[in-house]
Amino acid sequence: MAWEAVIGLECHVQLKTRSKMFCGCPNSFGAEPNSHVCPVCLGLPGALPRTNARAIEYALRLGVALGCRIARESVFARKNYFYPDMPKNYQVSQYDRPLCEGGELPIVVDGAALAVQLTRIHCEEDAGKSFHPERHGDRRLSRVDFNRAGVPLLELVTEPVLRSPEACSAFLTALRRLVRWLEISDGDMEKGQLRCDANVSIRPAGATTLGTKTELKNLNTIKGVERGVTAEIARQTGIVAGGGRITQATLLYDADRDRLAVMRSKEHAHDYRYFPEPDLPVLRVSEAEAVAARAHSPELPWAREARFRDALKLPAYDAGVLTENRELADYLEACAPEGQLKLASNWLMTEVLRWTKEHGVGVSEWSERVAAPRFRDFLARVAARELPGPIAKQVFGWLAEEPGSVGELLARHGIQVASGEATLRPLVRAVLEEHASVVEQVLAGEERPFGFLVGQVMKKSAGQAVPQEVQRLLREELAARGRS
Repeated sequence: MAWEAVIGLECHVQLKTRSKMFCGCPNSFGAEPNSHVCPVCLGLPGALPRTNARAIEYALRLGVALGCRIARESVFARKNYFYPDMPKNYQVSQYDRPLCEGGELPIVVDGAALAVQLTRIHCEEDAGKSFHPERHGDRRLSRVDFNRAGVPLLELVTEPVLRSPEACSAFLTALRRLVRWLEISDGDMEKGQLRCDANVSIRPAGATTLGTKTELKNLNTIKGVERGVTAEIARQTGIVAGGGRITQATLLYDADRDRLAVMRSKEHAHDYRYFPEPDLPVLRVSEAEAVAARAHSPELPWAREARFRDALKLPAYDAGVLTENRELADYLEACAPEGQLKLASNWLMTEVLRWTKEHGVGVSEWSERVAAPRFRDFLARVAARELPGPIAKQVFGWLAEEPGSVGELLARHGIQVASGEATLRPLVRAVLEEHASVVEQVLAGEERPFGFLVGQVMKKSAGQAVPQEVQRLLREELAARGRS
């Protein structure tokens, strides 16, 4: 019997606010353990929370981008469970009255477009982080860092509409691009800023009822999600094929060993004993706030990708790469000379991204060093064939390291581009006189020797001639000799 997978994801997005969700402690990664804590995030008696307005603004930003229904009133609730890294023994979350409901995220799987329907997006706080000896082997006792406790989170829950591990990977990739695009999270999975739980079940192909699901917890890489879901689909298929039944449970996936282990029997909502958080008022979003969130929503990455591809005629690959990062997409449009978008695309995807990778920085660092108007002047000169390839590469390097316009950089380094006809034509004629036998071969219809002549002219110009101009002048001179 053929089986199909049914998968829903629960994604946790850590927001990059300056402070935590319900207190004023700094929200930053990598600080000394337990240095960013206070009575509120440690859950000490008598400490009262206060909702971070910027976190709510970021939640609205995401909800609007995904087309969610924004609740005018939503409620924080206590989700009760007991972990060593949960200082209050409950998490402030949202349950039956979340901030955002519905919506969808468009993705592409194997070349096919798919809109992944969402159930909800709600606000909550993060837990602390435990460090166990069985993971590190360098200590006898577990340790807990509460710096992360209380950091703002958005939990985004999908409908069970995903059908493959590849679709899960595509969804997370699209979500990471979106939260970075909206500037609400860095989405760095290695730092825990984007985490994922996957609910997986299988059913006979073509069936409409849902099978018994299991949950894979705390998958912290996109590849780990894909491999974990693949392993769980195989595990469930093997059990059912052998006549067994799937038991609802929570599992952990060990990416290093590609192995699943049952963590506990799966909880239900009533196990958490949700009830409204008595120390926080109802969260109200005014009509003005909702309108402002929609008004300030930028052109979204998939819309800009479509515009680059369809309206501006960039290749689909270029459009995808250049809209992976909002700063990169903005920079492209700001620096591209009129009618030279593809030229700008080529330089950004090759040289600029290579430079950022080599220096371990983002596009913002490049744009601070090389403002868009300055780079546009460079590209305009390349398009006008004023800068031959080798010189263009040299100037590109100088742009990032030195001040000044392209003209000033050329003068500073003593470069004079041989592009004028008055300069190049004598060099072309000299080469033709020196290599009469090669000229005869070209006039006889052989094309390969023509490249040799181009090279000789470039050599005479010390590499400062524009190759296209050299070729044009050579053909003119050869045509004149052929007629004589």
